[in-house]
Amino acid sequence: MLNIEDIRKEFPILGETVYGKPLVYLDNAATTQKPQCVINCISNVYKTINSNVHRGVHHLSQVATTAMENTRETVREFIGAESTEEIIFTRGTTESINLVASSFGTTFLKSGDEIIISTMEHHSNIVPWQMLRDRIGITLRIIPLTADCTLDIESYKSLFNERTRLVSVTHVSNVLGISNPIKEIVNIAHNHNIPVLVDGAQSIPHKKIDVKALDADFYAFSGHKVYAPTGVGVLYGKKKWLEAMCPYHGGGEMIKTVSFEKTTFNELPYKFEAGTPDYVGIIALGKALEWVKGIGIENIAKYERELTEYAVEELKKIPGIRIFGTPDGAAVSFLAGDIHPADIGTILDRLGIAVRTGHHCAQPLIEHLGIPGTIRASFAIYNTKEEVDIFINGLHRAIKMFE
Repeated sequence: MLNIEDIRKEFPILGETVYGKPLVYLDNAATTQKPQCVINCISNVYKTINSNVHRGVHHLSQVATTAMENTRETVREFIGAESTEEIIFTRGTTESINLVASSFGTTFLKSGDEIIISTMEHHSNIVPWQMLRDRIGITLRIIPLTADCTLDIESYKSLFNERTRLVSVTHVSNVLGISNPIKEIVNIAHNHNIPVLVDGAQSIPHKKIDVKALDADFYAFSGHKVYAPTGVGVLYGKKKWLEAMCPYHGGGEMIKTVSFEKTTFNELPYKFEAGTPDYVGIIALGKALEWVKGIGIENIAKYERELTEYAVEELKKIPGIRIFGTPDGAAVSFLAGDIHPADIGTILDRLGIAVRTGHHCAQPLIEHLGIPGTIRASFAIYNTKEEVDIFINGLHRAIKMFE
């Protein structure tokens, strides 16, 4: 049995107040709070082993390098990758997708080629492909949604042709909290010999990920969604693709030799890690993943699912509430009658309740739904049913103000 109160004690920020009210933090899909062990890790690195990695023969550099590379192994194990050569450190999901768009695009794509994405994508999985389209003349094909806001798999099957080169889809919608059938999506693409990139930003904190079982060719996620610092993330890529792709950035560490005539590139994974990495953040990412492992991702998934289901059932009791999709993750998006979501969010904030309002960086999905935006409550392992009750009571209060 999980002791949620003990878990909450590991997060200093949860003791804060907002406008004199205890903080109820329900914006975890945007970023999670950090446990004390991660905060301590950051401080301890700077206090005890701070030194640039991979560069020095002296003790501090060697220790810092080992600590950073230990995180690479932690990540490999956490997502079930074959080798640490397949683990590229980035600044987050956004940079990971941009890396693939740039490097895969430069290496394999030409004018007239096609990329398949979906209606429910975050801007980070739309804009890089549009930039590539405008640069070299590719075409984007869009997977539509069914009436219940799930991906239309039959329509997806029809999008493939001889010009298709890549599929790039989200594992879990950051707006709807809906999990997509990634294994099926990958199998369909692989039947056409097409690789698949998965945006795992909203899945990595909430469910067990096994990239080999999914057979994903690329998998991207951000550390700050899974209790780690901001500004650090991961791109997993199958070795065969990473070896064939050209580098994304140029500079130190991603080279073997440099002359004014020619540069030869480093081996994996360093070929894609130019310059000084955020080794402090990376080491803290390892600590965060170890913390998650200590609780058990399956335990986290079960608890968050129960919490989300409870919130959905309580929301359904409120007249005029419209819930979008059927969330099976840790987020629920809704509207309260014709009240603008920002107005509800502002009142909830005054009650100490943090939710997200707006288009959630998914404007094409919001436009498809024909609404100005939504109110999104998203949950983490440290949230409680009591907090859900406070949120629901606050929502009643906010709605009453507009009656």
